[in-house]
Amino acid sequence: MIIDAHCDALVKIWQQQLSFHSSDQLQVNYQKWMNSSVKVQCFAIFVPPEVAAEAQYSAALEMANIFYEQVVEPYENVKHITSKRDLASLAEGEKGAILTLEGCHSIGNDLEKLKTLLRMGVRAVGLTWNQANAVCDGIEEKRGAGLSSFGEEVVQLLNKEKIWTDVSHLSYQGFLNVLDLADYPMASHSNVIALASHPRNLDDQQIELLIKRKAWIGVTFVPDFLNDQGKANVEDVISHIAYYIDKGAEDCIGLGSDFDGTEAFVSGLYDPLDYEQFRQQLLRRWPVETVHKITCQNFINKFPHA
Repeated sequence: MIIDAHCDALVKIWQQQLSFHSSDQLQVNYQKWMNSSVKVQCFAIFVPPEVAAEAQYSAALEMANIFYEQVVEPYENVKHITSKRDLASLAEGEKGAILTLEGCHSIGNDLEKLKTLLRMGVRAVGLTWNQANAVCDGIEEKRGAGLSSFGEEVVQLLNKEKIWTDVSHLSYQGFLNVLDLADYPMASHSNVIALASHPRNLDDQQIELLIKRKAWIGVTFVPDFLNDQGKANVEDVISHIAYYIDKGAEDCIGLGSDFDGTEAFVSGLYDPLDYEQFRQQLLRRWPVETVHKITCQNFINKFPHA
């Protein structure tokens, strides 16, 4: 059983008018998903930064509708997951779909817009993408500011509603602020800076803070986040998992592929159909119990919504 905490299929469907059922332009589509060992897939609402500010919230709602109209509603065996109880109740042959938000730029400075997205089923909220917004600075914003007053309100709302606060893409100061304030911090798709120097990756202090807070951490399959060579293979992914585990994250670590969110791919790990072979490679490195934690159990244990 695999749980994948991050893919960007929704934005590709939205941009290119694709069919979720079988488009060969999607790494994650219905047919591949059904034929893979992925039991639960998270689908991110991500509004590209080039979308005009006044149109961003409408775009987010359109992607939420795509989630319902193309991913969930057409298929009796796809269940919308909003709680730990939903995860536990998935039957054999059923798949779970979780809606997430990547970047609060789409809500502007309007908390009611975020409340609406939460009511639509969003269960993890990434505060930024790479740039600044009304909530916080992203990792590529030179200013490097932390949470704004509005950002603190956002995190407090997520605490109240028992929603994951996702620190992937966040500025360093913003990361520290969230770890102080959030009841349910997570890093949906973040790797280790000691193994790949991309600024999106996490240093040892950040990793230790996440472990201390019992956060969930998803290793991602983007080559630039795996090494500094521009090309990556499955062993690179395993190296990041091993680093996290060596730091004490065995009960925190999981998988956040970023399928459909990158134009470069890991050799041998292109789409969900490769996950079972990947799991077998994990089993050659760690015991069954550890692999079960990595692939699904840590995610289930830490899912905030009962």
